[in-house]
Amino acid sequence: MTVTIGAPQQGGEQDAAAVPEGRRRFQPVQGWGHYAAYVGITALIIYCLAPFYWMLVTSLRRPTDTFDTNIVPNPISFQNFVDVFDPKNNFAIALANSVIVAGITTVLVLVIGTFAAYALARLEFRGKNLALGVIIATSMFPGIAMVIPLFKLFTDIGWINTYQALILPAMSFALPLAVWNLTAFFRQMPAELEQAAMIDGCTQGQAFRLVILPLAAPGVFTTAIIVFVAAWNEYIIALTMTNRADIRTASVAVTFFTGTTGRDIPTGSIMAAGIILTVPLVIMVLIFQRRIVAGLTAGGVKS
Repeated sequence: MTVTIGAPQQGGEQDAAAVPEGRRRFQPVQGWGHYAAYVGITALIIYCLAPFYWMLVTSLRRPTDTFDTNIVPNPISFQNFVDVFDPKNNFAIALANSVIVAGITTVLVLVIGTFAAYALARLEFRGKNLALGVIIATSMFPGIAMVIPLFKLFTDIGWINTYQALILPAMSFALPLAVWNLTAFFRQMPAELEQAAMIDGCTQGQAFRLVILPLAAPGVFTTAIIVFVAAWNEYIIALTMTNRADIRTASVAVTFFTGTTGRDIPTGSIMAAGIILTVPLVIMVLIFQRRIVAGLTAGGVKS
């Protein structure tokens, strides 16, 4: 059957019904709406980045120019970054503690959360939806409400000033989100994948390990990034469960910075420490942004 495309209509547009589906293109929005979108995006970017820019500017000023109001530091000084790693601040040890706590938390959450999410997505058992609802409900408790019970519990069992007192609470807050995200991800994957693997001789566990888990890598990787960032930025639990400088995480160590006299607030050093804590996360997200977006959108469109 031959389809004849008619002459362009008035205004330069062809008949949409005569144009093949694969060749249609969305026309960009023109007029005031087109420019308003860019203005809105620019305003949002400025709103989000302005505090970070001011933190960067303050960190690059000389300690004597901390309260200068110029938008560009003049002259530029890295003295605040040098002061951050003064041995009296124990910031290098605190950074190592943050890496240990966030890393172990992420690994444990992924191991437990992946198996739990797969069971909730694939297995049929009584009370499955109730279990999933309870899991997500536990993440709604504010962290401050859990501080006193956790402090009493960890004091009784002798866990104050230990890594497990920092890791286990972080896991309890991160696991519900990880299980919820991974459950939704596994549900979008066709069950025929496991069935085909089992026909070829795999057990259900082997099908999960050899077929499903590699295909679920984007979702697992996205969950890992979210959990790591949450554990890295955790503050209230880490502040309450430690009173030793060699156990504190970096986010807590910043609050114990002292100035030259021990009484003044070292604003420049605190801003420099904030930059050191933030930049690695920003770089990590920028490097792996394709995987993160793929994990968040995987399964969102059915073919």
